[in-house]
Amino acid sequence: MSKYERRLSPLRRKILNGFFIYLKGKRYSANTVRIYTFHMADIVSHFYDTELSQLGNREIERYIETVHLNRRYSISTQRQLISAIKLFIVYYPHTRIEEPKLSRPGASRYLPTVLSKQEIIDLIRSTRNLKHRAVVGMIYSAGLRISELVALELRDIDVDRKQILIRNGKGRKDRYVMLSEGFLPLFHNYLITYRPVKYFVEGPGGGNYTASSVRKFLKRSCELAQIRKHVTPHTLRHSYATHLLENGVSVRHIQELLGHSKPETTMIYTHIAKKDLINIRSPLDSILLNLSKSQNPNPDFLLSENFKF
Repeated sequence: MSKYERRLSPLRRKILNGFFIYLKGKRYSANTVRIYTFHMADIVSHFYDTELSQLGNREIERYIETVHLNRRYSISTQRQLISAIKLFIVYYPHTRIEEPKLSRPGASRYLPTVLSKQEIIDLIRSTRNLKHRAVVGMIYSAGLRISELVALELRDIDVDRKQILIRNGKGRKDRYVMLSEGFLPLFHNYLITYRPVKYFVEGPGGGNYTASSVRKFLKRSCELAQIRKHVTPHTLRHSYATHLLENGVSVRHIQELLGHSKPETTMIYTHIAKKDLINIRSPLDSILLNLSKSQNPNPDFLLSENFKF
């Protein structure tokens, strides 16, 4: 994560290694353990000439002001930094940092990018490699996270019951998702052609496929489909949830299918679903409709004509 050179004494390396093991013992995900340890390594290195026992809240504020902002880190990265510090001072309480005074900046609320149903079809058709097409179809039809896709094992795909068991998803939770009937012909064709052994999709030498490989071919497929939106594997998951909502599926059921802990997380899709918006008429449409129904309508009136003032 960090590309900046660090200065770490043997004692501080030992403390950071202990923090790394502490996080693993708390059963945080491998990615969280890595990110939090790197954040603390950057801080400890920055205050190389300061005793950790003298490190307080003001020093952390100055670090954010002079280092974090200058490196143009995002708000989400700053929130990760504060979370890492909160856990570090529990593991290593020999600092002057006071946890109640540590505050995270408010999270940015961006509406996710969503593909239309036609764009989904165009994307699948433009994905010419059979394995890649099966991956796109599986992510979208089941609403999977990329981490869930690469970890998905064949034994967890129940064709008879039309269900997929997602093991150890985000938050260490298992859940069931649907196996699309429309996906089955592509699925069987893929299995016969590639014959994966353990995982739904495997690398050239067996074992897990990589998330970076999915991102690479997805970018190429979007170019072939002439989709100019910024599309990632998670965009397919967003599209899945939005299309379910537009099809009348309740937020509660979508929450279960996506594996969200809080309904508030799922509610973001209500802001982008068209189901309740398509029947709302723009006031401009109403004005033009009234003009067309007036007693003396002007049949030559067009909004696109050139007006003279």
